[in-house]
Amino acid sequence: MTTATRTVEADERLRRVLGEDTRPEQRPGALSTSLALGWRALVKIKRSPGQMFNATITPVMFMLIFTYLFGGAISGSSREYLQFLLPGVLVQGVLFISTQTGVALTTDLQQGIFDRFKSLPIWRPSPLTGALIGDVVRYMISSVVVVAVGLALGFRPDGGPLGVIGGVLLAVLFGFCVSWIWTFLGLVLRTPQAVSGLGMMLLSLLTFASNIFAEPTTMPGWLKAFVDINPIGYVVTASRSLMNGDGTSDVGPALISCAVLLIVFVPLSLLRYNKSE
Repeated sequence: MTTATRTVEADERLRRVLGEDTRPEQRPGALSTSLALGWRALVKIKRSPGQMFNATITPVMFMLIFTYLFGGAISGSSREYLQFLLPGVLVQGVLFISTQTGVALTTDLQQGIFDRFKSLPIWRPSPLTGALIGDVVRYMISSVVVVAVGLALGFRPDGGPLGVIGGVLLAVLFGFCVSWIWTFLGLVLRTPQAVSGLGMMLLSLLTFASNIFAEPTTMPGWLKAFVDINPIGYVVTASRSLMNGDGTSDVGPALISCAVLLIVFVPLSLLRYNKSE
């Protein structure tokens, strides 16, 4: 038997084993890989329930403290102040949770998990988008808890269920957009401690220097000027209008703020991620 004959027979056996019509499986798409990694983010929450505990307890604690400690002094009654406060606390709670995006990202970077993701035949940004999808679920859970506790305390939204749903969805959308800021900072700072410390400092400044707890009309001129351009204020005002049944005229500026954050920080995050090793 010649070498050529043995080669042909070997090729025939190989084709029979593999199958002549066998083709490689189609590469998973962007949506499927993002959803799969989003599920990974949710599983991480299940294994670390403390994350969800902080996400729900912190905004409820703020709502209770400000309602019953300052509500009477600010609005004359705690119940009336709760009508004003709850939409703002809803947004604040989502924003504080959003810092966890950058913290989780830097933790994975330190452990080398993202290096493994980059070696897989998947859509390259899916580890980022998947983590953000998981965060959206946390925002929704936190928002539902805040609204439920508020209703138990006496919150009565004039906008009805649709107004409440609209206010919650707007807060969740804003949290998703802000998460891209922490994604970018996580890729730049590279340590969970740095992202967490910077995030809490910035959000404490921006949330307290806003219209979450008081109307800007009572503030000094220099502070009111800052509050008027604070994007958090646009979202709080829009959520408050939706829940209180005051119409949708304030939604436009809030959506513009969300769009600006995405336009700026999504390209920056993807560029930084693609350059990172």
